Amino acid sequence: MFTSLRRSDQRKRGADYLRGLLAVDGRRSIRNLASVLGGSATEQSLHHFVCDSTWDWSPVRRALACHLADRMAPSAWVVRPMVIPKAGENSVGVERLYVSEAGQLVNAQQACGVWAATEEMSAPVNWRLHLAASWLDDERRRQASIPGDVGESSLGESAVEAALETARDCGVALRPVVLDARGMDVFTTVRRLRRARVPFLARLSGSELLTSADHAFGARLPQPWGAARLMAAARDRMRPVPLRDPEASAEPRMGVAALVRVRPPGPARRFPGAGGLGLLGVGETRRQGPDEWWLTDMTDTQPHVLVRLSRLTRRVELDFHASADRLGIRDFTGRSYGGWHRHATLSSAAHAVSMLSVAGRGALAEAC
Repeated sequence: MFTSLRRSDQRKRGADYLRGLLAVDGRRSIRNLASVLGGSATEQSLHHFVCDSTWDWSPVRRALACHLADRMAPSAWVVRPMVIPKAGENSVGVERLYVSEAGQLVNAQQACGVWAATEEMSAPVNWRLHLAASWLDDERRRQASIPGDVGESSLGESAVEAALETARDCGVALRPVVLDARGMDVFTTVRRLRRARVPFLARLSGSELLTSADHAFGARLPQPWGAARLMAAARDRMRPVPLRDPEASAEPRMGVAALVRVRPPGPARRFPGAGGLGLLGVGETRRQGPDEWWLTDMTDTQPHVLVRLSRLTRRVELDFHASADRLGIRDFTGRSYGGWHRHATLSSAAHAVSMLSVAGRGALAEAC
């Protein structure tokens, strides 16, 4: 994994950092990693390796993604946002945010990760750190060592960029991108994915407006409707599907799902890519109707297969809390842009080592 690092001492430091992430208890700060690797001298060298060195994290991430694609054959690339609460205001990217889990405004960084995911395991392989415009003036850019070619983008734009980069650069068979597009500009997101010819499954809010393109509805639904109302009209099409929960060892419980053809609201116009769009509704029972709505261009795929792809977000959520967070994905305490990305890359590798070892599919450490 570290073959892109030209110097042998950098490759050694990378392996040491990875070993420390896997060995230490508690917070994965550089000081705590050094405590199990060699003390103060090691702390200084690790700090320099992550915060001040010039090695490029992108080839390391590509190597990680390709290794995981070979070992675990992911079903999809799943995009997951991440909020990192911070006590101060000096860590790169920190801004004042309302965090729904905390129910209050906090200082925090925002990032999005792209995860290789199957029903059995998942691991992050790429990251974007969101930077508000306030971080891109000359003074703060210089203090945080933010490269000159990094510009302002929304969290949704960052998510799509990271997903497309992963899908393009890994050099493996094309896999769909699964993401939660609630809160994003849905059709801007979809257009970018379609232009890149990357199949997608994007979760929507029930109020997202769509126009039916399904001839079975005929003149009943000529105007744009919210996704929830549109799927309620298609309730008689819902069929049983398994709903697999990653934390449950028993047989999957049964739910219902249906797929209907849709198009963007407004006047009919050419949309990028071949084929149409479909709205997937997923729920517990036909009587209750759907409580999840997903937009996809995989309209020839059976609903039960799309439902399985949608449940990969739950796999990622479980693995984030059970492993990635425990192994320090949110523990970087430095202030530099490069330092954040290098730590996120190495923490992702530590998570992958842990996941593959538990699954008995060979340790990534052999590839470092």
